[in-house]
Amino acid sequence: MADLSNKIKHIAVMRLSAMGDVAMTVPVLRAFVKQYPEVKLTVISRPFFKPFFEGIPNLEFFAFDEKEKHKGFLGLLKLYSDVKKLKIDAFADLHNVLRSKVVSLLFALSGKKRATVDKGREGKKELTRAENKIFKQLPTMFERHAKVFEELGFPLDLSNPAFPEKAPLSGEILEIIGHQNQKLIGIAPFAQYDSKVYPLDLIKEVVAKLAENPMYKIVLFGGGKKEIEILQSISTPFENVINMAGKIKLQQELQLISNLDVMLSMDSGNAHIAAMFGVKVVTLWGATHPYAGFLPFNQSPENALTSDRNQYPKLPTSVYGNKIVEGYEEAMRSISPDEVVKKIQGLV
Repeated sequence: MADLSNKIKHIAVMRLSAMGDVAMTVPVLRAFVKQYPEVKLTVISRPFFKPFFEGIPNLEFFAFDEKEKHKGFLGLLKLYSDVKKLKIDAFADLHNVLRSKVVSLLFALSGKKRATVDKGREGKKELTRAENKIFKQLPTMFERHAKVFEELGFPLDLSNPAFPEKAPLSGEILEIIGHQNQKLIGIAPFAQYDSKVYPLDLIKEVVAKLAENPMYKIVLFGGGKKEIEILQSISTPFENVINMAGKIKLQQELQLISNLDVMLSMDSGNAHIAAMFGVKVVTLWGATHPYAGFLPFNQSPENALTSDRNQYPKLPTSVYGNKIVEGYEEAMRSISPDEVVKKIQGLV
């Protein structure tokens, strides 16, 4: 390892999307810069995700321009050439898709060391298939990311993480949420696929029960016209429930999330964003399951409430929630609102 570390002083790290997946790289990169302060990292990702990496020492952000500059194969050649100029010694592919493989290959051809994340597709298939299911915990994405750096000669210890300080809240945020000294509970009730979303009537029940406590301030997260309307309808009846969707930019949303006492989220990006700040996260799981390796970073499995497998033995039916299995549409109703409320109260 010493031999490699002597040669490698600058690693390019590539992970382009989606939001939750990019957020999952952050705790691993924080561990890396703490354990190897002499090595510089350059993260290649979409410009939208730049705020995720702000404040991490010895880390530069390189914006991937998929619409123009880095579009298509010629664009990837341009990306490689731009990044290479930064005097890169090794390439860490945390995405393992065609684009990142092309860039990785170009670095390999120029004699640089590279390593690629193993997404464990075989194990995930065994976990989600209907027949002969192998129901067991798979390595987490964080362990998989750490393995990439280990292959480059930098073993990582993720067991004692350091999280950033809570961000100071801007005047704009305080104007919306007020200055009261209440416990801040975040709720992000949406996900990319319906099979991962807790039914609306049940989420309303959870909010109503939590709102009964005047010492709680509940902030709702989402985005897009439809979600904003739904969140507005949830928040309107309660003085201490605030819809944040559409009111603040990502940078401010991150500031607010870092100040939460607890976040309630589906198996989605908001869970991973809260976890990267060291916030306690309660997650609700429908078609998917924490065993696939997507439990948010440093969170207790006890805070992941899963749909009832006695009632729905084929669960998990999918890794990402994009598969619809007949008769399983209502699986999340097997998680009771009382159970969710109790779990949040226990953490606050």
